[in-house]
Amino acid sequence: MRFGIARTCLRSSESVTFTYGLAANTLQDSSPLPVTEKMSEYKASLTNTPCVGKMNGKSEDKPLPSSLALETEKPEGEKATVEVEYIESQNLNDVEDADAVLKSVLAGLDSKDWITVCDALNNVRRLSIFHKEAMLHMLEKVIPLVVKSLKNPRSAVCKTACMTSADIFSSYNDHITDLLDSLLTQLLLKSSQDKRFVCEAADKALISMTKYVSPTLLLPKLQPCLKNRNPRIRAKASLCFSRSVPRLGVEGIKEYGIDKLVQAAASQLSDQLPESREAARTVLLELQTVYENAHPLIKPETASSSSPSQEEEQTPEEEPVTWEFFCQSKLSALSAQAVLRVTNVVAVTAREGLVTTGSSS
Repeated sequence: MRFGIARTCLRSSESVTFTYGLAANTLQDSSPLPVTEKMSEYKASLTNTPCVGKMNGKSEDKPLPSSLALETEKPEGEKATVEVEYIESQNLNDVEDADAVLKSVLAGLDSKDWITVCDALNNVRRLSIFHKEAMLHMLEKVIPLVVKSLKNPRSAVCKTACMTSADIFSSYNDHITDLLDSLLTQLLLKSSQDKRFVCEAADKALISMTKYVSPTLLLPKLQPCLKNRNPRIRAKASLCFSRSVPRLGVEGIKEYGIDKLVQAAASQLSDQLPESREAARTVLLELQTVYENAHPLIKPETASSSSPSQEEEQTPEEEPVTWEFFCQSKLSALSAQAVLRVTNVVAVTAREGLVTTGSSS
């Protein structure tokens, strides 16, 4: 009987074992490797051995595809970098096809793609500047979508929406008064608590609002914001309020009701933030100047046009009403004291620079 020596090599991740058997034809098959060991060998071969393939019957190295290499070398977020350009109003160009843009602008504003939304917002700006009348009938649908963009978590969309709001104010003035509430609330919010460049854009939009929207229509919208729970919103509303009151002019202030304006400003003197208090001081100094200048002009006219008997009857009503007495009659004791402290301590020369003829501006 022939005996042979057979050597079977069992490979593993740790050692190689040699086994000697009887005869070659009586050798038993070695047991299969565990799955985990096979997978480890497979992964090791992939990392240590270049990719080999056959081309034209010959074995050649086959490099990885370029697109796959890009995916492994760069994260997905770095592959497509989008830069948003913020174009100032004076640098905007007209749209090529106004009718086509008018038809597609609403869908663009409501898109889920933020880049498309930014493009649509810029188109709204172009339309409001170059095709004001054509978009007038669409404002009821456009402004809610602009408000939606102001709520967008992407800062680029928010800033572009703020710039769009500023252009809408400058173009449509009082035509958007009925749609102003939600837009005003969001602009006040964005100007008070967002990234710096968004806050600056929102501030510019609010300045545009107080410049182009009639103060008679704007002030009733602003007064509820002076009582907002958020102190920063109150501060921004107070600044808008202080910019709008002088634009009324002397006659406008008297028509609107100087007592209403004094009461609104007095409520901000004790506010938490200094911006609100300073804006209230500005308004109160303006109102005091208007009040003190207006009453001496009225008294001589009434006195010259009235008969002696009428003067006797009207004397109790036409007694000189000082600013101090006026404040005490229209405000609570604490509020009147705070107003008088502010308006009496400041020198008269500090009030001469205030605008009392805002209607001419």
